[in-house]
Amino acid sequence: MELKVPPVIVLVLAALLLWVGAWLMPHLSIALPGRKLLAVLLVLAGLVPGIQAILAFRQRKTTTNPMRPENASVLVTDGVYRFTRNPMYLGILALLLAEAIWLGTLTALIIVPGFVWYMTEFQIKPEEERLTDLFGADYRDYLGRVRRWI
Repeated sequence: MELKVPPVIVLVLAALLLWVGAWLMPHLSIALPGRKLLAVLLVLAGLVPGIQAILAFRQRKTTTNPMRPENASVLVTDGVYRFTRNPMYLGILALLLAEAIWLGTLTALIIVPGFVWYMTEFQIKPEEERLTDLFGADYRDYLGRVRRWI
């Protein structure tokens, strides 16, 4: 399967859908006490694994381009990659959840799982195929040890 839409574009589209949903359907919102603080904490929690992942890739001089996983020169399995195979996408998910909580919109019950499904089917699985081709048994072992999301 070919990678066609950069993950940052998927994030922007999902974030716009959350905002439009909150704007068009204000009756589908809930006022959670402390939701803005929780949203800020989620942003921080999402930035940590994402930044750690990018730094790990840069330290090893391998690509961070999600559209070209076949350009990876090293299989990174330590650091944050011991806990999740996709810390950058997990960070993006945290940002999306933070927006949903900040807005207090129940449309997130559709949009956020839709984001996870789309990213899994159209980004992560194709990446996994390419990385398996590239790194073989080492990557298959890694797939068996570490979960896709969390």
